[in-house]
Order: sequence, then C-alpha cells, then structure tokens
Amino acid sequence: MSDNTRETEQALHLYRVLSRSYQSVWAHSMRDIKLHGLHPTEFAVLELLYHKGPQPLQQIGNSILITSGSVTYVVDKLEKNGMLSRQPYQKDRRVIHADLTEKGRALLDQIFPEHAEAIRHALGGLEEQEKEQLIHLLKKMGLEAERRFQ
Repeated sequence: MSDNTRETEQALHLYRVLSRSYQSVWAHSMRDIKLHGLHPTEFAVLELLYHKGPQPLQQIGNSILITSGSVTYVVDKLEKNGMLSRQPYQKDRRVIHADLTEKGRALLDQIFPEHAEAIRHALGGLEEQEKEQLIHLLKKMGLEAERRFQ
C-alpha cells in the first residue's frame, strides 16, 4: 500500500469517526433543545443573541450557518412569540438588529444552564487536557481545510 493510499484511508477513517462523534454529541444537544419546545435553529438564534448581544440580521445566518431566508423565517417566528425584537441600528438605519426581549432572556436564563450541562455530559468521556488538545487540533484542521478550499 502506497503512502498516498494509506494517507487517504486514514483521512477517510478520521472523517467517519469525526462525523459519528459529532452526531452522538449533537443528539444530546437536540434532545435537550426539543425538551424545551424549541426548534434547533430557533435555539441557535436565541443562544447567539444571549451570548453575543444584538446582532445584524445579515450576520446571524453566517454565525449559525443557516441561509438568509431561514434567518428571516426564524426571526419572524421568534418575534411573533415575543422572544426577540428587531431594532434599527443607530449608526445605519438600513441595518436591522435582532435582540432578545425580556421574555427571551428569561427563557435562556432558565434553560441554557441545563443545555450546557447536557453538552458537558455528552463530552464527559474526555479529560480536561484531552478536551483542550481536541479543541486545538479541530481548530487547526478546520482552518487548514478552509484555507485549502479557497
């Protein structure tokens, strides 16, 4: 077996292991999100605003990896349910920001600690040092894959 073939087989194996691992951890996250009656994209928008503050609608999709059409739909739904509001940006009124309402913030104050615990539990098979090492390696892999894609 040539080095190139061995490297390709190893890359494919890594891809499968990474995909399965992600799916397993993702399942923990989805179960928790659904327990709170939210759709994953709704939770992602709320969580983004909860941790990052008001965000331009145009940037929400890039931040949580959904299309602009999906952002509009989800923001409309969350606004209708009183979880967030749209507000014009003071420096450029053409830009609209989404921000959590008191109701949205109260919901995340209540459910996010449980969600974080579900993720911690899912990743509980790794020691702290292993998690740090994995974070470093995954960032390195992702940045290099992104660089090679261009």
